[in-house]
Amino acid sequence: MIVTVFRSRLNPEARDEYMALAPRMAELAKSMPGYLSHKTFVAEDGERVTIVEFESEEAQRNWSMNAEHVAAKKRGREAFYAEYSIQVCTLARESRFPSKRA
Repeated sequence: MIVTVFRSRLNPEARDEYMALAPRMAELAKSMPGYLSHKTFVAEDGERVTIVEFESEEAQRNWSMNAEHVAAKKRGREAFYAEYSIQVCTLARESRFPSKRA
C-alpha cells in the first residue's frame, strides 16, 4: 500500500474556488484503479491534512499523472495554496482494533 500525506494551508481568497473543485477531485480519485481511500482533516490553526491510500506505487503514480489532476495541482500552486507538503510513503506495517466490525 502507498500512503500519501498532503498537508496544506489555503489562501483565504481562493477558498470558494477550492471548495468547488475539491468534490470533483475526490470523485476522480475514487474512480482510479487501485484507489483505496482518502480523508481530509482540518486543524484549528487552518492546516489541512489529506491522507490518500492506493494499492500500489503504480496506482498512486497514475493518479498523480492523471491529466485532470495535473491541471488541478497547477491551479493549486497558482492560487489555492499558501503552502503545502507531500509525503509519499510505503506501508511497512498495519494493525487494526477491533479486527472485525459488527
